[in-house]
Amino acid sequence: MSPLEDAATPGRAGEDRPGARERIATRLAFFIAGFAVSAWAPLIPFAKRRLALDDAQLGLMLLCLGIGSVLMMPLAGGLAARFGCRRTILAAGTVICLCLPALMLAPSIPVLAAALAVFGASLGVLDVVMNLQAVIVERASGRAMMSGFHGMYSVGGIAGAGGVAGALALGASPLVAITGTAVLAALLLAAAHGGLLAQGGEGDHPAFALPRGRVLLVGAVCFAMFLSEGAVLDWSAVFLSTVRHADPATAGFGYVAFAATMTLGRLTGDRIVQALGAFRVVVCGALVAAAGFALAILSASPMAGLAGFALVGAGAANVVPVMFSAAGRQHDMPTHLAVAAVTTMGYAGVLLGPAALGFVAKATSLPMAFGLLVALLLCVAGAARQATRS
Repeated sequence: MSPLEDAATPGRAGEDRPGARERIATRLAFFIAGFAVSAWAPLIPFAKRRLALDDAQLGLMLLCLGIGSVLMMPLAGGLAARFGCRRTILAAGTVICLCLPALMLAPSIPVLAAALAVFGASLGVLDVVMNLQAVIVERASGRAMMSGFHGMYSVGGIAGAGGVAGALALGASPLVAITGTAVLAALLLAAAHGGLLAQGGEGDHPAFALPRGRVLLVGAVCFAMFLSEGAVLDWSAVFLSTVRHADPATAGFGYVAFAATMTLGRLTGDRIVQALGAFRVVVCGALVAAAGFALAILSASPMAGLAGFALVGAGAANVVPVMFSAAGRQHDMPTHLAVAAVTTMGYAGVLLGPAALGFVAKATSLPMAFGLLVALLLCVAGAARQATRS
């Protein structure tokens, strides 16, 4: 099979063949998701201060966002099948835009918890259905496009966090900054409207199904990759400052290096997948990411640690997009249910993985916990052939 055939297969019989308008709308949906979730991050300290939350209370508040996402992700595929990608994305996006200012207006802890849960639930629905639209658009095009779509999420994340932080630095109030973000997201959502797909499912199927067959393997790969991403997000600065004794003020550059190489890798990833094929991309990506963690573990230099986390980002960049493409090619489950299952399993890696690594680090050491990630990524490389087969 050629790399092109390995990367994406033509649309299925009877499926509309989306064009440029649908591709642009898909990119906008990914951008909006990254933009919205990252715009909230710089405002967390303001919400904490306004409601006088202690660290434990803040942790519980943030958990509400994750719980909302996890509860709705398995159901999102069924919603798309019933109402179509267009109506589901527009509904989820509208709720997200309304929730953003509500997060800064919440007068009490219970109201903030409820707002975060609804915000998380809407993000979960958007995450699943935009990936479903991306699978349909890519499959109909006959060429690799998923990495570029996911790259727009990363670009949105940079724009959201940077835009809000910049507005705050210029003297805007938190409410003004987040309201401006919501308005811009709403305008982008309106611009995407015409290119969002009316369909979203195949035939008469249940609203929810447990992953089975190859979907379970694809979901497990996504779990491992998202766990690795979450580990860098939550633990790279701790590792560099406490294990490699880097200045705490610069230890955060470990995640910056990771995010930069991941974003660049995804924005150029479609050409890579098109040229090499899905199997080689997953094998090489997992091995490069494993080598990155190994470099961080084995070298005593903080600079080598930074380079290691940059390698993790470069290696991990295109594995998850390829897995979503694989979810669209498999025949064990309907596409809308498969995408929902894979998204949920991946998000579970982000939500639960870093905490599990913390327990391992406490029982052994943080380098040992990262060593387990090396082993996990080697397992991903070993599973690549089965996970990417057509």
